Amino acid sequence: MFRIVIAAASVLLVLLLLAALVVAYLYNEMLEPVDPSALEDYRIVEIPSGAGAEKIASLLYSEGLIQNELAFRFFVRRHGYGHRLIAGRYSLSPAMDLSQITAKILSGDIYTETTWFTIPEGLTVAEMALRLEEKGLADGEKFLALTREPPESLIDDFYFLDELVYSDIEYRLEGYLFPDTYEINIGINEEEIIRIMLKRMEQVISAANGEGLADRGLTWHEILTIASLIEREVRVDHERKLVAGVIYNRLAIGQRLEIDATIQYALGETKEFLLYADLEIDSPYNTYRHDGLPPGPIAAPGKASIMAALDPEDVEYFYYNYKYDDTGEHYFSKTYREHLENVRRAEANLD
Repeated sequence: MFRIVIAAASVLLVLLLLAALVVAYLYNEMLEPVDPSALEDYRIVEIPSGAGAEKIASLLYSEGLIQNELAFRFFVRRHGYGHRLIAGRYSLSPAMDLSQITAKILSGDIYTETTWFTIPEGLTVAEMALRLEEKGLADGEKFLALTREPPESLIDDFYFLDELVYSDIEYRLEGYLFPDTYEINIGINEEEIIRIMLKRMEQVISAANGEGLADRGLTWHEILTIASLIEREVRVDHERKLVAGVIYNRLAIGQRLEIDATIQYALGETKEFLLYADLEIDSPYNTYRHDGLPPGPIAAPGKASIMAALDPEDVEYFYYNYKYDDTGEHYFSKTYREHLENVRRAEANLD
């Protein structure tokens, strides 16, 4: 009889162990992703404030994100997560396993809808404001007001804005908002957009070789001004350093820059051909009438133009003029006589 009891108990123990192994196996299976191949399938789940493990399990199961509600509830309680789950909207995928889904809800990694916008090189802040307003991302007037008079809190956060003390500049942030493609959260305000663009400029100039500043005794404001002239004048990358060399050569001997792009900025419009009357416009940006650099940048320079301003080509050129052919290039010349000959060549191309 005793042997029969022992045998029965042994059989029962084995059955219990097998049952435990089966339950453990099934439980571990339920922790796996619902669909490991659904890597691009994301679903937005709203977890309400005060929701417990049972409610959250029901929401996740109904969205096809977990295999079993009970498994989720057991997992949460086993690890003591019950009171640490954070309410909010989450972007979750059936390709995520239960532990990944739980970790996301625990971290409060809440889904925020984003959008993209692109600011090409060479735009003015007025053109940026118009582009952002057309996309419904900003109020153009508010954006321009902030670029005209940025708050002190903004200036204090970016070291390169300390030089914005020029009285002839209408928009103090002209040339300082880096042209790039940005992903932003929908609903952020104009100041936050400006801050993001300034942060990108900070990254670019911090990574750049700033030896040109010390070597030439220039400030970042002057470098960005030169870079903006290059940006508006040059159409092909291999000429950026050449044009930079011409600008520095003229500055070195006190020769006026006579850059058409500064006239266009003063006029507030881009003209393919300037009139002689345009060259007489009364503006501190008129480099045909005023020596040296204009008061500030005339557009948003890209990285290539900033690098050219820091490291110009060592050339003997003092003049350049557009070829008016399909190359997008300029003729470069050392003397005014050579320049006049190149002007005639360009006119012939135009004809």
